[in-house]
Amino acid sequence: MKNQYIQLVPADLSLAKQVVDYYKRNRDFLEAFEPVRSEEFFSLQYQQATLKKEMDEYKAKTAFRFYIMSLEQSSKIIGIIGLNNVVWGAFYSAFLGYKLDKYFINKGYMSVAVEMLTKYAFEELGLHRIEANVMPKNKASLRVLEKNQFINEGISKYYLNINGIWEDHIHMVKINYAMH
Repeated sequence: MKNQYIQLVPADLSLAKQVVDYYKRNRDFLEAFEPVRSEEFFSLQYQQATLKKEMDEYKAKTAFRFYIMSLEQSSKIIGIIGLNNVVWGAFYSAFLGYKLDKYFINKGYMSVAVEMLTKYAFEELGLHRIEANVMPKNKASLRVLEKNQFINEGISKYYLNINGIWEDHIHMVKINYAMH
């Protein structure tokens, strides 16, 4: 998927070195928003295994992970976005997750990426509901979701273990009303 600013590239083993570079560049920045990472996480072998798993999940239609690249720097990953834990049946739902390079925040890239992925989820995949959970202190992420018309459905107490602490999260949702 591509627009005039970014492209969303599906998980592929050829991205492994770029993924390692992304995580190493943003190690300190992402620490406040992610689980504690082992040293192994930052290795080429670990990221190759992760990409393989993501490719398998894509084929199985249980998750759809994309790597965000700026069209100005097409060989550099500037972020990651995905639909995780896709549930079909009567639910047709997924959880949205995303992260952006520290040097690209507050420039509109993630708002555009969420818009592109939401369109893909609703129009191509036929999902009915996308859920996203954000720590209350992560104002930039909340703004991204609000710009994309996600609705606040409340607080999930002690929802995720982030950097060693069980953090509350705001539960944000967007519904595909075209399916009604």
